[in-house]
Amino acid sequence: MNLTISGHHLEVTQALRNYVNAKLERITRHFDQIEDIRVRLIIENETEKDRRQRAECLIHVKGGDLFAESAHEDLYAALDQLADKLDRLVVRHKSRVQDHHHASPKRLVAV
Repeated sequence: MNLTISGHHLEVTQALRNYVNAKLERITRHFDQIEDIRVRLIIENETEKDRRQRAECLIHVKGGDLFAESAHEDLYAALDQLADKLDRLVVRHKSRVQDHHHASPKRLVAV
């Protein structure tokens, strides 16, 4: 599994990397067929009432891509929300991928 963490208008420190790794461990426990994870941390420089900080994640899994994003005033809170969203996405994807068509039991023939 490849993990790429990048920052936009932000320097990604080792503490941020460790926090992202800790949050993504929960997702890899649910689903082990993850090939690539790209996390992008963004601080928007718009003149808003509050500075919005966003976290985006693109997960490439066997059979497609999963994308989630979250915005909050605090980057760590945005990462927490992102991890919750990704957890739900991965569990939903796993349940869709699983084969729900079980073979019927063989019938016994009485002779």
